Amino acid sequence: MKVTPSDLTADFYKDGSLVRTETTGEMTIPAVSKSDEGLYKCSTSEGESPERLMTLTVLSPLPVSLSIRPNRSQFFEYESLIVSCEVQGNSAGWTLKRYTSTGKLSACGTDWGKQQGFSCIVSLILPDSGVYWCESGSGEHSNTVNITVHDTAGAVMLESPALPVTEGDSVTLRCRYQGTPSDLKAGFYKDGSLVRTETTGEMTIPAVSKSDEGLYKCSTSEGESPERLMTLTVPASNPDPSTVPVLSVSLPRLLGSLLVVSPYLLVTIVLLVKCNRRRGSR
Repeated sequence: MKVTPSDLTADFYKDGSLVRTETTGEMTIPAVSKSDEGLYKCSTSEGESPERLMTLTVLSPLPVSLSIRPNRSQFFEYESLIVSCEVQGNSAGWTLKRYTSTGKLSACGTDWGKQQGFSCIVSLILPDSGVYWCESGSGEHSNTVNITVHDTAGAVMLESPALPVTEGDSVTLRCRYQGTPSDLKAGFYKDGSLVRTETTGEMTIPAVSKSDEGLYKCSTSEGESPERLMTLTVPASNPDPSTVPVLSVSLPRLLGSLLVVSPYLLVTIVLLVKCNRRRGSR
């Protein structure tokens, strides 16, 4: 019998501590805030879900945004990355910072990267994986970007945009294995389903739309890449009602994406966390 959330009792945990138990399989956070960031999981009589990271970036009308070159979220070790604070108006007081997978918070030019104006040049090594952002002296933040660095020995990775793409743009996803994708046959998957197989190692979406958002990965004879989330922004001249940030996230699907909300709507946001599992037939 398939069990829907309406009759599924689940324990919800944040950072290893029980938040509460729900008999509906859902936990609602009425007004999500920075204090709600953390690792979430759910547990039922049938088992326990993997932990998923939820991070929150509150976008306010600040004159700064984070950009990266090249615009992708996965790199092989020893590749170069340029992270920049794109500033309008008064540029004083903004610092490039990161929080690595090893749990270390630091600024560019301390023990990583070379500061050059409002940019930071990084020759990537494995400990450079983490979250990057710009921060002002008063604690204001830009958008954030997750960067993952892979060992060159046997890793397969998906080259996908690290920043949200604009509706209507052409986007190319590339599957890489220790080099160029020009002769790499790869299958491309979205949300676990095969989209198509390409003999060139790359797949192009000519004009992206909201339906193209999701978790992507590629698979080759050498192995499979980690999944990466592709999100979409809609041009201001053509607003889409579906972009209103009421957040409903399935925990097994992903809480590891960056949830971007407007500070003006923050008090009305509901984050709906669902724990969906199947029981076997009785």
